Amino acid sequence: MTRERSARNYRRMDPLAALLRDIRACRICEAHLPHGVRPIIRASAKAKICIVAQAPGIRVHETGLSFNDPSGDRLREWMGIDRDVFYDESRVAILGMGFCFPGYDVHGGDLPPRKECAPAWQDKLFATLPPFKLTLLVGTYSFKWHLRGRAKGNVTDTVKAWREYRPQIIPLPHPSWRNNVWLKKNPWFADELLPYLRRRVKAALR
Repeated sequence: MTRERSARNYRRMDPLAALLRDIRACRICEAHLPHGVRPIIRASAKAKICIVAQAPGIRVHETGLSFNDPSGDRLREWMGIDRDVFYDESRVAILGMGFCFPGYDVHGGDLPPRKECAPAWQDKLFATLPPFKLTLLVGTYSFKWHLRGRAKGNVTDTVKAWREYRPQIIPLPHPSWRNNVWLKKNPWFADELLPYLRRRVKAALR
C-alpha cells in the first residue's frame, strides 16, 4: 500500500477507530517506561459499560489483555459477569488513566500512571466515545480526573459517597489483593455497594 493510499484510508476511518489507532501508536512516555511501550485499551462504539482503571500491571503488559490477572478476577466477581462478557468489546470498554505499564517503585509496587497520558488522551476519548449507560471508576486517579472536583479527600470517602454519583457512575477501590485489609475494614462495600453494582451492570448490559 502506498503512503498516499494509507493516508486516504486513515482519513476515511471513523473518529473512534482513528483515535484508538493513535493511542496504540503513542510513544510520548517511551523514555520513562523501563518495560517498553505497549498501550492497552479496549473500546468500541457499541459498548454499554466503561471501566476506567489506573494503568496496566506487568501481566497485562505481557499478555496485552486488560485485567488479565487476579485483580481482574475480583473485579469480574464484583460486577457479577464472566470473562466472555467482560472481554466483549461490544459490551464493555476498558481503559486506564495510563495505557502502558509504568514499572515498579522501590517497594516493588506498580508506579502511578504516567502523568503525560491522561492529559493527552482522556478528554479526546470521552468526546469521541458514545455515552455509556454505566461508567466504573477504579481507583483514585480515575476519581480525580473524571469526577471533576466531586471526588472526596480519599478513596474510602469517595467510594462511601457512591450514591452521589449514581446512576451513571460508580466509584470503586482497586480490586488488588493489596486492598484486602481495606475490604475487611469496610464491610458496607460488600453489603451495600456490590449488590447495587451488580444490578446496575445487569441493567446496563440489556
